[in-house]
Amino acid sequence: MTPFSSLPVREVVGEPGTDDRAWPFTLPPVAQLLNQGLELSELTILVGENGVGKSTIVEAIAMAYGLSPEGGSTNMRPSDRPTESPLHERIRLVRGITRSRWGYFLRAETMHGLFTYLEDNPSMHAPETSYHERSHGQAFAEVLAHKLVHMVRSGGFLVLDEPEAGLSLSSQINLAHQLAQLRTDGVQVLMATHSPVLSATPGAQIIELDDEGFQPRRWDELMVVALYRRFLADPAYFGLE
Repeated sequence: MTPFSSLPVREVVGEPGTDDRAWPFTLPPVAQLLNQGLELSELTILVGENGVGKSTIVEAIAMAYGLSPEGGSTNMRPSDRPTESPLHERIRLVRGITRSRWGYFLRAETMHGLFTYLEDNPSMHAPETSYHERSHGQAFAEVLAHKLVHMVRSGGFLVLDEPEAGLSLSSQINLAHQLAQLRTDGVQVLMATHSPVLSATPGAQIIELDDEGFQPRRWDELMVVALYRRFLADPAYFGLE
C-alpha cells in the first residue's frame, strides 16, 4: 500500500518487547505479526481454528485504534474490567489519510454487556424494543444496521469478531452483502470469522491463520471451506451416522 492510503488503518506493525515467551506472543500468527507486520485492505477477513489467535489479533488492533475491548465506539467504554491480552501494547497502527477517525467494535462474546450499556445510555441509540427482549441475532442486526448508517455517512473503521454467532444462514448472507457495500462506500472493515459464508464476501482480502502463522488465501483454498464441503457431502465421514 502507498503512504498516501486513505484507509483508517493501512498497516499493523510490531514494537519491541521484553518477553515473548508468554501468551499470546507464543502463538505463531501473533509472532509473525510482530516480526513481519500485516497490511490491511478495505476489507480484511481473518479465518482460522479456535485458539489460533485471530480474535486476539482483532481485539488488539481494535484497542490500538482506541476502541474498547468490550465493544462499542471510540467514545464508549461499556466495561472497565481488564480481560484483554497485552498484545495491543506491542503493536502500532500505520494510519492513512482519512476524513474519519471514528470506529466501532462488535464482538459476539460481549454483546450482552454492550446491549445493556446501550439500553442504559439511550442517547447513544434507543431501540423501540429492548435488545434483551429479542434474539441475539435480531439485536445484533439492529445495532449493526444503526452503526452502518453512521459509518456510511462519515466513514471510519468497523471491527467485527465472529459476528456469525446467532445469525442464521440467510442473515449471514445478508451481512456479507452489507460488508461488500461498506467497502464500496469507503468504510474499512476488519473481521475474524469461522463462517465460510462471511469469508466469501466479495472483494475481501482473506488471511488464514494456523499453527505456522498466517498466509493470504483464496476462498476455495480455506480449510473451513473444505471441511464444510466434506461434511455436507457425507456427514458419516465425521462419524455422524
